Amino acid sequence: MPLLSLEGVERRFGGLRAVSGVSFSAECGRITGMIGPNGAGKTTVINLVTGLLRLTAGRVVFDGADIGTAPPHAVARAGIARTFQNIRLLP
Repeated sequence: MPLLSLEGVERRFGGLRAVSGVSFSAECGRITGMIGPNGAGKTTVINLVTGLLRLTAGRVVFDGADIGTAPPHAVARAGIARTFQNIRLLP
């Protein structure tokens, strides 16, 4: 059973379809990557998984629980979090 799976995940912003039909799974104990060119929707997918954005369609399942509608604090409590790139960590 995968630790994380996305099933037909979609996100639209008005008439713009940013992510369409994304499905993949990540197994426990394995490194899984997501690659693509700028504008491909990688960050949008991460924001959907972490609850920062709401799904337009599809499901996000983590450790057997559907977290696709959970708020960010509940997703973090379940064990998924993200950091933001910041090149100015020190003065």
